[in-house]
Amino acid sequence: MLEIFKTTEKQELLKIDEFEKGCWVNLTHPSEEEIMQIQQKLGILPNFLRDPLDEEEKPRIDVEENQALIIVDTPFIFEGGKGQVFETIPLGVIVTDDYIITISTAENIAIDAFRTNKVKGFFTYKKTRFTFQILFRIAKDFLKYLRYIDKKTDEAKNMLNRSMKNKELFELLELERSLVFFTTSLKENELVMNKLMTARHIKMYEDDQDLLEDVIIENKQALEMANIYSSILSGMMDAYASIISNNLNMVMKVLTSITIIMTISTVISGFFGMNVGMPFNLGAHPYAFWIILALSVSVSICAIYLLRRRQML
Repeated sequence: MLEIFKTTEKQELLKIDEFEKGCWVNLTHPSEEEIMQIQQKLGILPNFLRDPLDEEEKPRIDVEENQALIIVDTPFIFEGGKGQVFETIPLGVIVTDDYIITISTAENIAIDAFRTNKVKGFFTYKKTRFTFQILFRIAKDFLKYLRYIDKKTDEAKNMLNRSMKNKELFELLELERSLVFFTTSLKENELVMNKLMTARHIKMYEDDQDLLEDVIIENKQALEMANIYSSILSGMMDAYASIISNNLNMVMKVLTSITIIMTISTVISGFFGMNVGMPFNLGAHPYAFWIILALSVSVSICAIYLLRRRQML
């Protein structure tokens, strides 16, 4: 999808049909024809248009022929087979003398906020400031998703407190995986932002530098939150693993104790069930069955008493 936007002096965002100087071109999962159109009409380098479409592309800055490519990771959520899955996808921002171009493989809430004019005070022709505003919005989105992950963790924890089911454990594992993705992406984004702070090839005014410093602070806050949540979740998973292992040991201990008690009764009844003469002519006694049953129960009760004293039951 190819969209072209331009802001007016009154901060109105207009969607236009033709490329104009100072416009913003947004590419979302572009087709080959759209890529070729941008490449030919705007003179954008082919690798600048294709690199952000690689899902494994790492955040970086590249400058060639008066064109700057900034690739950062953005948070992304989609519905998986077992519920919501949190990941990150690359977002490319290409800055030229006349245009600013954003390109990604899927829609993300950072760009959508600008497309729908939910962000005030941005101008498409102020390319450096607009780029930093996008980065600021991405950092805010990371914080938003991290709070949501923390809420999902609490819900799964409450469910586990009531019943140890695999579903909640798998959900915690998926959240832990998401936090690893977020932490890695935030660290790499931080490197890109620090490079932007000292970059000479990007024209930057004093207000732009202040905004970039705010972006770096927000990104650091998100990184700290991701590390904290990851540590908490990792400790929680270890605790639940210990609880499950302890519960299994208790069940096995009870089953072993029951087996011992049942074995005693089985041995006693086995002796008296042999086709041989019994001591004291017990086999001929009219109440032989009840005597043997009482003996088995008495020995089992003694075994239960001893096992309970040793805290095995």
